[in-house]
Amino acid sequence: MKIAKITLALGALSLFSLSAGAQENARLSSVKQFADVVLDKAGDRYGHHSPLLANGVDPRTGKQMEWVFPDGKVTVLSNFSAQQNLMRVLVGLSNLTGEAKYKQRVAENIRYYFDHYQDASGLLLWGGHRFVDLKTLQPQGPSEKEMVHELKNAYPYYDMMFAVDDKATARFIKAFWNAHVYDWKTLETSRHGEYGKPMGALWQSDFVQQPPFFATKGLSFLNAGNDLIYSASLLYKYDGDAGALTWAKRLAEQYVLPRDKKTGLGVYQFTQPLKRADTTDDSDTHSKYGDRAQRQFGPELGPDALEGNMLLKGRTSTLYSENALMQLALAKSLGKDGDDLKKWTLDGLKAFATYAYDEQNNTFRPMLANGTDLSGYALKRDGYYGKKGTVLKTYPAGNEFLLSYARAWTLEPDRAIWKVARGIAKGQGLGDIGEPGGANRRLNSQTENHQPYAIFALIDLWQATGQQDYLTLADRIGANIINKQRLNGFFVDDPEAEYASIDSIAPYALLALEAAFRNTPDAVAPFLNGAGFTEGAYRLADGTVRYSTRDDELFRLRPGEQLKPNGKK
Repeated sequence: MKIAKITLALGALSLFSLSAGAQENARLSSVKQFADVVLDKAGDRYGHHSPLLANGVDPRTGKQMEWVFPDGKVTVLSNFSAQQNLMRVLVGLSNLTGEAKYKQRVAENIRYYFDHYQDASGLLLWGGHRFVDLKTLQPQGPSEKEMVHELKNAYPYYDMMFAVDDKATARFIKAFWNAHVYDWKTLETSRHGEYGKPMGALWQSDFVQQPPFFATKGLSFLNAGNDLIYSASLLYKYDGDAGALTWAKRLAEQYVLPRDKKTGLGVYQFTQPLKRADTTDDSDTHSKYGDRAQRQFGPELGPDALEGNMLLKGRTSTLYSENALMQLALAKSLGKDGDDLKKWTLDGLKAFATYAYDEQNNTFRPMLANGTDLSGYALKRDGYYGKKGTVLKTYPAGNEFLLSYARAWTLEPDRAIWKVARGIAKGQGLGDIGEPGGANRRLNSQTENHQPYAIFALIDLWQATGQQDYLTLADRIGANIINKQRLNGFFVDDPEAEYASIDSIAPYALLALEAAFRNTPDAVAPFLNGAGFTEGAYRLADGTVRYSTRDDELFRLRPGEQLKPNGKK
Protein backbone atom coordinates (compact mmCIF):
# COMPACT_ATOMS: atom_id res chain seq x y z
CA MET A 1 0.00 0.00 0.00
CA LYS A 2 1.45 3.38 -0.99
CA ILE A 3 1.39 6.61 0.98
CA ALA A 4 -0.42 8.24 -1.92
CA LYS A 5 -3.47 6.16 -1.12
CA ILE A 6 -4.45 8.50 1.68
CA THR A 7 -3.39 11.77 0.08
CA LEU A 8 -6.35 14.11 0.29
CA ALA A 9 -7.31 16.14 -2.73
CA LEU A 10 -7.34 19.87 -2.03
CA GLY A 11 -10.46 21.74 -3.08
CA ALA A 12 -10.69 25.34 -4.17
CA LEU A 13 -10.48 28.04 -1.54
CA SER A 14 -13.86 29.11 -0.22
CA LEU A 15 -14.80 32.76 0.06
CA PHE A 16 -14.53 34.21 3.52
CA SER A 17 -14.23 37.58 5.20
CA LEU A 18 -11.30 39.91 4.68
CA SER A 19 -10.37 39.61 8.35
CA ALA A 20 -10.35 35.83 8.13
CA GLY A 21 -8.37 36.08 4.91
CA ALA A 22 -5.75 38.22 6.59
CA GLN A 23 -5.68 35.83 9.51
CA GLU A 24 -5.10 32.95 7.09
CA ASN A 25 -1.49 33.96 6.69
CA ALA A 26 -1.00 34.09 10.46
CA ARG A 27 -2.74 30.73 10.99
CA LEU A 28 -0.89 28.83 8.32
CA SER A 29 2.45 30.55 8.75
CA SER A 30 2.42 29.94 12.51
CA VAL A 31 1.82 26.22 11.98
CA LYS A 32 4.44 26.07 9.24
CA GLN A 33 6.96 27.85 11.45
CA PHE A 34 6.12 25.44 14.27
CA ALA A 35 6.67 22.42 12.03
CA ASP A 36 9.95 23.77 10.71
CA VAL A 37 11.35 24.61 14.14
CA VAL A 38 10.27 21.22 15.56
CA LEU A 39 11.93 19.29 12.74
CA ASP A 40 15.07 21.38 13.26
CA LYS A 41 15.36 21.65 17.05
CA ALA A 42 13.80 18.31 18.05
CA GLY A 43 15.63 16.31 15.42
CA ASP A 44 18.76 14.18 15.53
CA ARG A 45 21.94 16.07 16.45
CA TYR A 46 24.00 13.06 17.43
CA GLY A 47 25.24 11.88 14.04
CA HIS A 48 22.76 9.04 13.57
CA HIS A 49 20.82 10.62 10.69
CA SER A 50 17.58 9.15 12.05
CA PRO A 51 14.18 10.84 11.50
CA LEU A 52 13.23 10.46 15.18
CA LEU A 53 12.34 13.48 17.31
CA ALA A 54 12.73 14.52 20.94
CA ASN A 55 9.41 14.97 22.73
CA GLY A 56 10.34 18.29 24.30
CA VAL A 57 12.59 21.25 23.50
CA ASP A 58 13.51 24.41 25.41
CA PRO A 59 12.29 27.15 23.03
CA ARG A 60 14.94 29.55 24.35
CA THR A 61 18.07 27.38 24.16
CA GLY A 62 17.10 24.48 21.92
CA LYS A 63 18.00 21.95 24.62
CA GLN A 64 16.14 18.68 24.20
CA MET A 65 14.22 17.35 27.20
CA GLU A 66 15.94 14.60 29.15
CA TRP A 67 14.84 11.67 31.28
CA VAL A 68 17.16 10.77 34.16
CA PHE A 69 17.01 7.17 35.37
CA PRO A 70 17.55 6.15 39.03
CA ASP A 71 21.12 5.04 38.25
CA GLY A 72 21.93 8.52 36.94
CA LYS A 73 21.81 7.64 33.24
CA VAL A 74 20.70 10.67 31.24
CA THR A 75 18.65 10.06 28.10
CA VAL A 76 16.88 12.27 25.55
CA LEU A 77 13.22 11.29 25.57
CA SER A 78 11.87 10.23 22.17
CA ASN A 79 8.53 8.47 22.54
CA PHE A 80 6.78 8.08 19.19
CA SER A 81 3.47 7.14 20.83
CA ALA A 82 3.40 10.64 22.37
CA GLN A 83 3.95 12.37 19.02
CA GLN A 84 0.81 11.30 17.19
CA ASN A 85 -0.89 14.72 17.20
CA LEU A 86 2.27 16.13 15.60
CA MET A 87 2.17 13.43 12.92
CA ARG A 88 -1.38 14.42 12.03
CA VAL A 89 -0.37 18.10 11.92
CA LEU A 90 2.53 17.40 9.57
CA VAL A 91 0.39 15.41 7.13
CA GLY A 92 -2.33 18.06 7.23
CA LEU A 93 0.27 20.75 6.58
CA SER A 94 1.42 18.96 3.44
CA ASN A 95 -2.18 18.60 2.32
CA LEU A 96 -2.83 22.34 2.71
CA THR A 97 0.48 23.71 1.44
CA GLY A 98 1.42 21.17 -1.19
CA GLU A 99 4.85 20.84 0.43
CA ALA A 100 5.50 17.10 0.58
CA LYS A 101 8.41 17.26 3.05
CA TYR A 102 6.20 17.29 6.14
CA LYS A 103 4.23 14.21 5.20
CA GLN A 104 7.44 12.57 4.07
CA ARG A 105 8.95 13.05 7.52
CA VAL A 106 5.95 11.28 9.04
CA ALA A 107 6.41 8.38 6.63
CA GLU A 108 10.11 8.22 7.48
CA ASN A 109 9.37 8.09 11.22
CA ILE A 110 6.86 5.29 10.78
CA ARG A 111 9.18 3.35 8.48
CA TYR A 112 12.11 3.78 10.85
CA TYR A 113 10.05 2.60 13.81
CA PHE A 114 8.84 -0.50 12.01
CA ASP A 115 12.37 -1.30 10.83
CA HIS A 116 14.13 -0.76 14.17
CA TYR A 117 11.64 -0.95 17.05
CA GLN A 118 9.10 -3.69 16.27
CA ASP A 119 9.79 -6.75 18.38
CA ALA A 120 9.45 -10.38 17.33
CA SER A 121 5.83 -10.50 18.46
CA GLY A 122 4.89 -7.38 16.48
CA LEU A 123 4.69 -4.90 19.36
CA LEU A 124 6.40 -1.52 19.00
CA LEU A 125 8.84 -0.25 21.61
CA TRP A 126 6.82 2.77 22.69
CA GLY A 127 4.07 3.73 25.12
CA GLY A 128 3.84 4.66 28.76
CA HIS A 129 6.93 2.73 29.85
CA ARG A 130 9.15 2.43 26.76
CA PHE A 131 10.90 5.04 24.65
CA VAL A 132 14.04 5.60 22.58
CA ASP A 133 17.06 7.55 23.76
CA LEU A 134 17.65 9.97 20.90
CA LYS A 135 21.34 10.19 21.82
CA THR A 136 22.01 6.48 21.35
CA LEU A 137 18.87 5.27 19.50
CA GLN A 138 18.66 2.50 22.10
CA PRO A 139 15.23 1.55 23.52
CA GLN A 140 14.82 2.43 27.18
CA GLY A 141 12.31 1.81 29.94
CA PRO A 142 11.95 2.06 33.70
CA SER A 143 13.00 -1.25 35.19
CA GLU A 144 10.46 -1.06 38.00
CA LYS A 145 7.72 -1.18 35.35
CA GLU A 146 9.28 -4.33 33.86
CA MET A 147 9.41 -2.55 30.50
CA VAL A 148 5.84 -3.49 29.62
CA HIS A 149 3.83 -2.22 26.67
CA GLU A 150 1.14 0.32 27.52
CA LEU A 151 -1.03 2.71 25.52
CA LYS A 152 -3.65 4.93 27.16
CA ASN A 153 -5.71 7.22 24.92
CA ALA A 154 -2.73 7.44 22.54
CA TYR A 155 -4.69 6.79 19.31
CA PRO A 156 -1.73 6.23 16.97
CA TYR A 157 -2.07 7.62 13.46
CA TYR A 158 -3.02 4.26 11.96
CA ASP A 159 -4.23 5.84 8.71
CA MET A 160 -0.64 6.81 7.87
CA MET A 161 0.80 3.65 9.38
CA PHE A 162 -1.35 1.54 7.06
CA ALA A 163 -0.32 3.73 4.13
CA VAL A 164 3.38 3.26 4.89
CA ASP A 165 3.29 -0.47 5.70
CA ASP A 166 -0.06 -2.19 5.95
CA LYS A 167 1.39 -5.57 6.91
CA ALA A 168 3.54 -4.23 9.75
CA THR A 169 0.62 -2.17 11.04
CA ALA A 170 -1.75 -5.14 11.01
CA ARG A 171 0.94 -7.18 12.74
CA PHE A 172 1.25 -4.57 15.48
CA ILE A 173 -2.49 -4.34 16.12
CA LYS A 174 -2.83 -8.10 16.40
CA ALA A 175 0.17 -8.23 18.75
CA PHE A 176 -1.35 -5.38 20.77
CA TRP A 177 -4.52 -7.35 21.39
CA ASN A 178 -2.62 -10.59 21.92
CA ALA A 179 -0.51 -8.98 24.65
CA HIS A 180 -3.23 -7.05 26.46
CA VAL A 181 -6.09 -9.55 26.53
CA TYR A 182 -5.20 -11.89 29.38
CA ASP A 183 -8.25 -14.13 29.05
CA TRP A 184 -10.21 -14.07 25.80
CA LYS A 185 -13.08 -16.15 27.15
CA THR A 186 -13.92 -13.44 29.69
CA LEU A 187 -12.22 -10.52 27.89
CA GLU A 188 -10.03 -9.85 30.88
CA THR A 189 -7.75 -7.06 29.73
CA SER A 190 -4.92 -5.09 31.27
CA ARG A 191 -3.14 -1.83 30.53
CA HIS A 192 0.17 -3.73 30.68
CA GLY A 193 1.17 -6.07 27.87
CA GLU A 194 4.11 -8.47 27.64
CA TYR A 195 6.63 -8.11 24.83
CA GLY A 196 7.59 -11.21 22.88
CA LYS A 197 4.40 -13.12 23.63
CA PRO A 198 3.66 -15.90 21.10
CA MET A 199 0.54 -15.29 19.01
CA GLY A 200 -2.58 -17.01 20.26
CA ALA A 201 -5.93 -17.77 18.62
CA LEU A 202 -6.82 -14.06 18.62
CA TRP A 203 -10.20 -13.40 16.91
CA GLN A 204 -10.92 -17.15 16.76
CA SER A 205 -11.01 -17.35 20.56
CA ASP A 206 -14.16 -18.37 22.41
CA PHE A 207 -16.04 -15.78 24.44
CA VAL A 208 -18.55 -16.12 27.27
CA GLN A 209 -20.24 -12.95 28.53
CA GLN A 210 -19.50 -12.31 32.21
CA PRO A 211 -21.62 -10.44 34.77
CA PRO A 212 -20.84 -6.76 35.40
CA PHE A 213 -17.80 -6.06 37.57
CA PHE A 214 -16.55 -9.63 37.79
CA ALA A 215 -13.24 -9.85 39.67
CA THR A 216 -9.98 -10.08 37.72
CA LYS A 217 -6.29 -9.49 38.30
CA GLY A 218 -6.04 -7.28 35.23
CA LEU A 219 -7.46 -3.75 35.54
CA SER A 220 -9.88 -2.93 32.72
CA PHE A 221 -9.29 0.84 32.70
CA LEU A 222 -11.19 2.54 29.89
CA ASN A 223 -8.19 4.64 28.90
CA ALA A 224 -6.39 1.40 27.98
CA GLY A 225 -9.51 -0.17 26.46
CA ASN A 226 -9.95 2.86 24.21
CA ASP A 227 -6.74 2.13 22.32
CA LEU A 228 -7.67 -1.52 21.85
CA ILE A 229 -11.10 -0.56 20.50
CA TYR A 230 -9.64 2.04 18.16
CA SER A 231 -6.86 -0.17 16.80
CA ALA A 232 -9.06 -3.17 15.97
CA SER A 233 -11.66 -0.93 14.32
CA LEU A 234 -8.98 0.57 12.08
CA LEU A 235 -7.71 -2.92 11.25
CA TYR A 236 -11.19 -3.70 9.98
CA LYS A 237 -11.40 -0.44 8.07
CA TYR A 238 -8.11 -0.88 6.23
CA ASP A 239 -7.63 -4.65 6.16
CA GLY A 240 -11.24 -5.84 6.04
CA ASP A 241 -10.65 -8.04 9.08
CA ALA A 242 -14.20 -8.75 10.26
CA GLY A 243 -13.00 -10.57 13.37
CA ALA A 244 -11.19 -7.44 14.50
CA LEU A 245 -14.39 -5.39 14.34
CA THR A 246 -16.34 -8.06 16.20
CA TRP A 247 -13.90 -7.97 19.09
CA ALA A 248 -13.57 -4.17 19.01
CA LYS A 249 -17.32 -3.79 19.45
CA ARG A 250 -17.40 -6.63 21.97
CA LEU A 251 -14.84 -4.81 24.12
CA ALA A 252 -16.64 -1.47 23.72
CA GLU A 253 -19.86 -3.15 24.86
CA GLN A 254 -18.19 -4.37 28.06
CA TYR A 255 -18.09 -0.74 29.22
CA VAL A 256 -21.78 -0.35 28.33
CA LEU A 257 -23.34 -3.45 29.86
CA PRO A 258 -22.50 -2.47 33.49
CA ARG A 259 -24.01 1.00 33.11
CA ASP A 260 -26.47 1.80 35.85
CA LYS A 261 -29.90 0.62 34.74
CA LYS A 262 -31.64 3.74 36.07
CA THR A 263 -29.23 6.50 35.05
CA GLY A 264 -27.34 5.01 32.10
CA LEU A 265 -24.11 6.37 33.59
CA GLY A 266 -20.68 4.70 33.53
CA VAL A 267 -18.44 2.86 33.41
CA TYR A 268 -14.70 3.43 33.72
CA GLN A 269 -13.96 -0.26 34.39
CA PHE A 270 -16.12 -3.30 33.65
CA THR A 271 -14.30 -5.51 36.15
CA GLN A 272 -13.20 -5.04 39.74
CA PRO A 273 -9.77 -5.88 41.17
CA LEU A 274 -9.49 -9.43 42.44
CA LYS A 275 -8.75 -9.42 46.17
CA ARG A 276 -5.64 -11.52 46.73
CA ALA A 277 -4.39 -10.21 50.08
CA ASP A 278 -5.47 -8.34 53.21
CA THR A 279 -4.23 -5.12 54.77
CA THR A 280 -5.26 -2.74 57.54
CA ASP A 281 -3.33 0.14 55.97
CA ASP A 282 -5.85 2.37 54.16
CA SER A 283 -3.04 4.29 52.47
CA ASP A 284 -1.78 1.16 50.67
CA THR A 285 -3.91 1.24 47.52
CA HIS A 286 -2.46 -1.73 45.65
CA SER A 287 -5.18 -3.49 43.67
CA LYS A 288 -4.33 -6.86 45.24
CA TYR A 289 -6.33 -5.75 48.29
CA GLY A 290 -9.53 -5.52 46.27
CA ASP A 291 -11.66 -2.78 44.78
CA ARG A 292 -10.24 0.53 45.95
CA ALA A 293 -13.50 2.46 45.76
CA GLN A 294 -15.27 -0.18 47.82
CA ARG A 295 -12.49 -0.02 50.41
CA GLN A 296 -12.73 3.77 50.68
CA PHE A 297 -16.45 4.45 50.12
CA GLY A 298 -18.19 1.11 50.60
CA PRO A 299 -18.91 1.25 54.35
CA GLU A 300 -20.96 4.41 53.83
CA LEU A 301 -22.19 4.19 50.21
CA GLY A 302 -22.78 0.47 49.81
CA PRO A 303 -22.04 -2.10 47.10
CA ASP A 304 -22.38 0.34 44.18
CA ALA A 305 -19.21 2.10 45.32
CA LEU A 306 -16.89 0.36 42.87
CA GLU A 307 -13.98 1.74 40.86
CA GLY A 308 -15.91 1.37 37.63
CA ASN A 309 -18.79 3.45 38.99
CA MET A 310 -16.70 6.40 40.23
CA LEU A 311 -17.49 9.38 37.98
CA LEU A 312 -14.92 11.84 39.26
CA LYS A 313 -12.89 14.50 37.51
CA GLY A 314 -10.36 12.88 35.19
CA ARG A 315 -12.29 9.65 34.77
CA THR A 316 -15.21 11.51 33.24
CA SER A 317 -12.81 13.07 30.75
CA THR A 318 -11.79 9.57 29.65
CA LEU A 319 -15.44 8.51 29.41
CA TYR A 320 -17.05 11.55 27.86
CA SER A 321 -14.15 13.16 26.00
CA GLU A 322 -11.44 10.73 24.86
CA ASN A 323 -13.73 7.71 24.49
CA ALA A 324 -16.61 9.73 23.08
CA LEU A 325 -14.55 11.52 20.42
CA MET A 326 -12.83 8.31 19.35
CA GLN A 327 -16.03 6.27 19.09
CA LEU A 328 -17.94 9.05 17.33
CA ALA A 329 -15.10 9.28 14.80
CA LEU A 330 -15.30 5.53 14.26
CA ALA A 331 -19.08 5.71 13.92
CA LYS A 332 -18.71 8.31 11.18
CA SER A 333 -15.97 6.50 9.27
CA LEU A 334 -17.45 3.00 9.56
CA GLY A 335 -20.98 3.95 8.51
CA LYS A 336 -23.56 1.26 9.32
CA ASP A 337 -20.84 -0.88 10.86
CA GLY A 338 -20.39 1.81 13.49
CA ASP A 339 -24.05 2.24 14.47
CA ASP A 340 -23.61 0.39 17.77
CA LEU A 341 -20.67 2.57 18.75
CA LYS A 342 -22.66 5.67 17.84
CA LYS A 343 -25.68 4.69 19.94
CA TRP A 344 -23.66 3.68 22.98
CA THR A 345 -21.67 6.91 22.89
CA LEU A 346 -24.63 9.23 22.38
CA ASP A 347 -26.64 7.47 25.11
CA GLY A 348 -23.74 7.94 27.51
CA LEU A 349 -23.32 11.63 26.71
CA LYS A 350 -27.04 12.24 27.20
CA ALA A 351 -27.02 10.45 30.56
CA PHE A 352 -24.03 12.49 31.69
CA ALA A 353 -25.83 15.67 30.63
CA THR A 354 -28.98 14.70 32.54
CA TYR A 355 -27.43 13.70 35.85
CA ALA A 356 -24.08 15.45 36.15
CA TYR A 357 -24.32 18.82 34.40
CA ASP A 358 -25.24 21.97 36.33
CA GLU A 359 -26.05 24.61 33.73
CA GLN A 360 -26.29 27.43 36.28
CA ASN A 361 -22.66 27.07 37.32
CA ASN A 362 -21.35 25.29 34.21
CA THR A 363 -20.00 22.48 36.35
CA PHE A 364 -20.20 18.72 36.60
CA ARG A 365 -21.00 16.92 39.83
CA PRO A 366 -18.75 14.16 41.15
CA MET A 367 -21.01 11.12 41.22
CA LEU A 368 -21.54 7.43 41.56
CA ALA A 369 -23.02 5.90 38.43
CA ASN A 370 -26.23 5.18 40.38
CA GLY A 371 -26.87 8.92 40.56
CA THR A 372 -25.50 9.59 44.04
CA ASP A 373 -24.20 13.16 44.11
CA LEU A 374 -20.83 13.27 45.86
CA SER A 375 -20.49 17.07 45.85
CA GLY A 376 -19.19 18.16 49.23
CA TYR A 377 -18.50 14.59 50.36
CA ALA A 378 -15.56 14.40 52.79
CA LEU A 379 -13.50 11.22 52.50
CA LYS A 380 -13.87 9.17 55.66
CA ARG A 381 -10.51 7.42 55.35
CA ASP A 382 -7.30 7.48 53.34
CA GLY A 383 -7.38 5.67 50.03
CA TYR A 384 -7.03 5.62 46.28
CA TYR A 385 -9.16 8.75 45.82
CA GLY A 386 -7.38 10.97 48.34
CA LYS A 387 -6.51 11.53 51.96
CA LYS A 388 -9.03 11.38 54.79
CA GLY A 389 -10.89 14.69 55.01
CA THR A 390 -10.47 15.55 51.33
CA VAL A 391 -13.72 17.08 50.06
CA LEU A 392 -14.99 16.10 46.63
CA LYS A 393 -16.04 19.17 44.68
CA THR A 394 -17.85 20.04 41.50
CA TYR A 395 -15.50 20.85 38.63
CA PRO A 396 -15.75 23.14 35.60
CA ALA A 397 -17.30 21.89 32.38
CA GLY A 398 -14.34 22.70 30.17
CA ASN A 399 -13.82 23.11 26.46
CA GLU A 400 -12.97 19.43 26.02
CA PHE A 401 -16.56 18.58 26.99
CA LEU A 402 -17.87 21.33 24.72
CA LEU A 403 -16.11 19.53 21.89
CA SER A 404 -17.70 16.18 22.81
CA TYR A 405 -21.22 17.60 22.71
CA ALA A 406 -20.56 19.62 19.55
CA ARG A 407 -19.17 16.50 17.86
CA ALA A 408 -22.17 14.50 19.05
CA TRP A 409 -24.51 17.08 17.51
CA THR A 410 -22.89 16.49 14.10
CA LEU A 411 -24.12 12.89 14.27
CA GLU A 412 -27.43 13.35 16.08
CA PRO A 413 -29.15 16.77 16.36
CA ASP A 414 -30.66 16.13 19.78
CA ARG A 415 -31.88 19.08 21.87
CA ALA A 416 -30.39 17.64 25.08
CA ILE A 417 -26.97 17.51 23.43
CA TRP A 418 -27.25 21.08 22.15
CA LYS A 419 -28.35 22.32 25.57
CA VAL A 420 -25.11 21.18 27.18
CA ALA A 421 -22.99 22.57 24.35
CA ARG A 422 -24.82 25.89 24.71
CA GLY A 423 -24.28 26.01 28.46
CA ILE A 424 -20.59 25.15 28.26
CA ALA A 425 -20.01 27.67 25.46
CA LYS A 426 -21.50 30.41 27.65
CA GLY A 427 -19.43 29.28 30.60
CA GLN A 428 -16.26 29.37 28.52
CA GLY A 429 -16.80 32.94 27.39
CA LEU A 430 -17.94 32.19 23.85
CA GLY A 431 -21.34 33.86 24.18
CA ASP A 432 -24.64 32.24 23.23
CA ILE A 433 -24.43 29.71 20.38
CA GLY A 434 -28.21 30.06 20.03
CA GLU A 435 -31.13 27.70 19.70
CA PRO A 436 -30.54 24.22 18.26
CA GLY A 437 -29.13 24.76 14.79
CA GLY A 438 -27.82 28.23 15.62
CA ALA A 439 -30.89 30.49 15.49
CA ASN A 440 -30.83 33.61 17.71
CA ARG A 441 -27.14 33.19 18.51
CA ARG A 442 -25.21 35.98 20.20
CA LEU A 443 -21.57 35.06 20.01
CA ASN A 444 -18.88 36.91 21.91
CA SER A 445 -16.64 38.25 19.16
CA GLN A 446 -14.26 39.67 21.78
CA THR A 447 -13.77 36.41 23.67
CA GLU A 448 -10.50 35.90 25.51
CA ASN A 449 -10.83 32.11 25.20
CA HIS A 450 -7.58 30.63 23.88
CA GLN A 451 -8.32 26.91 24.11
CA PRO A 452 -7.74 24.70 21.04
CA TYR A 453 -10.67 22.48 22.09
CA ALA A 454 -13.01 25.44 21.56
CA ILE A 455 -11.77 25.84 17.98
CA PHE A 456 -12.43 22.18 17.22
CA ALA A 457 -15.91 22.49 18.77
CA LEU A 458 -16.80 25.57 16.72
CA ILE A 459 -15.62 23.86 13.54
CA ASP A 460 -18.01 21.01 14.34
CA LEU A 461 -20.88 23.45 14.92
CA TRP A 462 -20.09 25.13 11.59
CA GLN A 463 -20.05 21.79 9.77
CA ALA A 464 -23.37 20.77 11.34
CA THR A 465 -25.22 24.06 10.85
CA GLY A 466 -23.49 25.90 8.02
CA GLN A 467 -23.38 29.06 10.17
CA GLN A 468 -20.20 30.92 9.23
CA ASP A 469 -20.29 32.92 12.48
CA TYR A 470 -18.93 29.92 14.32
CA LEU A 471 -15.79 29.95 12.19
CA THR A 472 -15.42 33.68 12.71
CA LEU A 473 -15.50 33.12 16.47
CA ALA A 474 -13.01 30.26 16.14
CA ASP A 475 -10.80 32.67 14.21
CA ARG A 476 -10.81 35.02 17.19
CA ILE A 477 -9.70 32.15 19.46
CA GLY A 478 -6.99 31.29 16.97
CA ALA A 479 -5.71 34.85 17.11
CA ASN A 480 -5.65 34.64 20.91
CA ILE A 481 -3.56 31.47 20.72
CA ILE A 482 -1.14 33.00 18.24
CA ASN A 483 -0.77 36.12 20.37
CA LYS A 484 -0.43 34.42 23.76
CA GLN A 485 0.92 30.91 23.32
CA ARG A 486 3.90 31.09 20.98
CA LEU A 487 7.57 31.27 21.85
CA ASN A 488 10.28 31.17 19.18
CA GLY A 489 8.02 29.19 16.87
CA PHE A 490 6.86 26.66 19.47
CA PHE A 491 3.36 26.59 20.94
CA VAL A 492 3.35 26.60 24.74
CA ASP A 493 0.61 26.26 27.35
CA ASP A 494 2.76 28.26 29.78
CA PRO A 495 5.26 30.72 28.27
CA GLU A 496 7.28 30.46 31.50
CA ALA A 497 7.71 26.67 31.30
CA GLU A 498 11.18 25.38 30.46
CA TYR A 499 10.18 22.88 27.76
CA ALA A 500 7.65 22.94 24.95
CA SER A 501 5.95 19.74 23.83
CA ILE A 502 6.18 18.96 20.13
CA ASP A 503 2.76 17.26 20.45
CA SER A 504 0.88 20.48 21.26
CA ILE A 505 -2.70 20.52 19.98
CA ALA A 506 -2.69 24.30 19.35
CA PRO A 507 -1.19 24.02 15.84
CA TYR A 508 -3.57 21.11 15.19
CA ALA A 509 -6.56 23.37 15.94
CA LEU A 510 -5.20 26.24 13.83
CA LEU A 511 -4.56 23.91 10.90
CA ALA A 512 -8.06 22.43 11.18
CA LEU A 513 -9.47 25.96 11.19
CA GLU A 514 -7.49 26.86 8.08
CA ALA A 515 -8.86 23.75 6.36
CA ALA A 516 -12.40 24.72 7.41
CA PHE A 517 -12.06 28.23 5.97
CA ARG A 518 -10.88 26.64 2.72
CA ASN A 519 -13.91 24.34 2.86
CA THR A 520 -11.60 21.32 2.85
CA PRO A 521 -12.01 20.09 6.44
CA ASP A 522 -11.01 16.54 5.53
CA ALA A 523 -7.51 17.77 4.65
CA VAL A 524 -6.73 17.52 8.38
CA ALA A 525 -7.32 14.31 10.33
CA PRO A 526 -10.19 14.38 12.87
CA PHE A 527 -9.08 15.40 16.36
CA LEU A 528 -9.58 12.58 18.89
CA ASN A 529 -8.04 14.18 22.00
CA GLY A 530 -5.39 11.48 22.12
CA ALA A 531 -2.12 12.01 23.94
CA GLY A 532 0.64 9.55 24.73
CA PHE A 533 2.75 9.75 27.87
CA THR A 534 5.90 8.47 29.56
CA GLU A 535 5.86 7.41 33.21
CA GLY A 536 8.36 5.81 35.56
CA ALA A 537 11.09 6.40 38.13
CA TYR A 538 13.09 9.62 37.76
CA ARG A 539 16.27 10.67 39.58
CA LEU A 540 16.07 14.10 41.19
CA ALA A 541 18.95 16.56 41.38
CA ASP A 542 19.68 15.60 45.00
CA GLY A 543 20.11 11.94 44.01
CA THR A 544 16.80 10.70 45.41
CA VAL A 545 14.47 8.68 43.22
CA ARG A 546 10.94 9.85 42.47
CA TYR A 547 8.65 7.01 41.42
CA SER A 548 5.58 7.38 39.19
CA THR A 549 6.92 10.50 37.51
CA ARG A 550 5.15 11.55 34.30
CA ASP A 551 6.51 13.57 31.44
CA ASP A 552 3.69 16.12 31.76
CA GLU A 553 5.13 17.00 35.17
CA LEU A 554 8.44 17.78 33.49
CA PHE A 555 6.66 19.94 30.92
CA ARG A 556 5.15 22.06 33.72
CA LEU A 557 8.49 22.91 35.32
CA ARG A 558 9.93 26.39 34.92
CA PRO A 559 13.66 27.03 34.53
CA GLY A 560 15.43 26.25 37.79
CA GLU A 561 12.45 24.41 39.29
CA GLN A 562 12.81 20.83 40.49
CA LEU A 563 10.24 18.10 40.88
CA LYS A 564 9.08 17.66 44.45
CA PRO A 565 8.85 14.22 46.09
CA ASN A 566 5.40 12.68 45.62
CA GLY A 567 5.61 9.99 48.30
CA LYS A 568 4.92 7.19 45.81
CA LYS A 569 6.77 3.89 45.79
